[in-house]
Amino acid sequence: MEPSRVENTEEKEGAAMGQEGVRTITRKELSERIAEKTGHSQAAVRAMLKTLFDEVVEELSQGNRIEFRDFGVFEVRTRAPRIAHNPRSLNRVLVPERKSVKFKPGKGMRDVIERDQAPTTPISSREPMPELKPDPKNTIKPDTSGIGDELPVRQ
Repeated sequence: MEPSRVENTEEKEGAAMGQEGVRTITRKELSERIAEKTGHSQAAVRAMLKTLFDEVVEELSQGNRIEFRDFGVFEVRTRAPRIAHNPRSLNRVLVPERKSVKFKPGKGMRDVIERDQAPTTPISSREPMPELKPDPKNTIKPDTSGIGDELPVRQ
């Protein structure tokens, strides 16, 4: 194998890992997993995924909102025009209004993601924290000289 070919492969693997060891799953990998789990051919699964993605893009391009219960909601948001600065010339530039897709995860997805990131022991079953008592040797005595009496007190 040529050295340049090896470098390109390493670059692709590094790019697929993303930040801090997080892998990027491609459509091909996803279709292979689904085909294996469902018993359908990879070609059929790839065609279904392509159709699904095409339909999602079509609906969003028409300004429609797409909701998959427990998964999440896709919707198109219009970003207002704004004034930005060109970092090279520092000139002010008008950035026109544009549309972007927003995804809001559903409750089912949030629950799974939070469960996977949370400690394995539920909070309710942990031992209560011991009560902390102030050490009398390190206690700061309040200033009673009257300075600061004019400051409002938060309630």
